[in-house]
Amino acid sequence: MSLGLKETKHVILASIKMQRLYVAQNAKSLKKYAMSTSKRPPSCQEDSLGTPWGLHEVVEKIGNQESLGMVFEGRKPIGLTYWQCDDEKRKKNLITTRILRLRGMEKGLNAGEGIDSFARYIYIHGTNHEEHIGTPASSGCLQLSNLDVLELFSVVGENSHLWLDKEC
Repeated sequence: MSLGLKETKHVILASIKMQRLYVAQNAKSLKKYAMSTSKRPPSCQEDSLGTPWGLHEVVEKIGNQESLGMVFEGRKPIGLTYWQCDDEKRKKNLITTRILRLRGMEKGLNAGEGIDSFARYIYIHGTNHEEHIGTPASSGCLQLSNLDVLELFSVVGENSHLWLDKEC
């Protein structure tokens, strides 16, 4: 069965169960990263705060040339790294360093009204709470350490495919 997908240079595989993200190029594994997905059960439903599963693509890369640890709000840098923020702000789970914005590619699962990963603002991004990487800790996004998201951002291109699996 063909899904009508164009081949991409990189493929990203992410396991919710294992809390790991893998990058492959030309069918060869390049790198494995520890990640954090949602504290809540996996879900494609809007307002669930669960990590959606299925086939996605990277549709936007945000933050090129920003400082390591830069905080983003509304996908815009605020001009402060997380360690420059006040204690109250640092208690929150911030979006830091880089953003790879995702779009679901499976109508009826992660694309469409009430279940749309893009409309839910699901990203791969850095976090100010790196001590939680490798365990469920997010509000739906895929979080990496700041150095890891910086590296991933430099490797994968827009339109790269991501298979997000909840079972293995």
